Amino acid sequence: MSLTLSKANITPIGERVLVKLVSEQEEVRGGIIIPDSAKEKPQTAEVVALGTGKTDKDGKKLSFEVKVGDKVLISKYGGTEIKIGDQLYSLLREDDILGIIQ
Repeated sequence: MSLTLSKANITPIGERVLVKLVSEQEEVRGGIIIPDSAKEKPQTAEVVALGTGKTDKDGKKLSFEVKVGDKVLISKYGGTEIKIGDQLYSLLREDDILGIIQ
């Protein structure tokens, strides 16, 4: 499944998953604004597209444990960030997904 965005068409391959990073709401306390460079990378995301899947040693395709639309918790330093427009995405291996948020 591929994702078509304005000026970008991203199709993950293999066991990779494309997720849309969900940034938490910024809280300003005491008038102090934290610059973007000092903020931590969001760890919650929504699955947007799946690759073709992993194959086992016999060449059989293994299914993904996540599906498009799942809210997931991702590894803090996993994946490659991609910014398209104002939205931040990450292309990562399924192994970098720590869990599904219910």
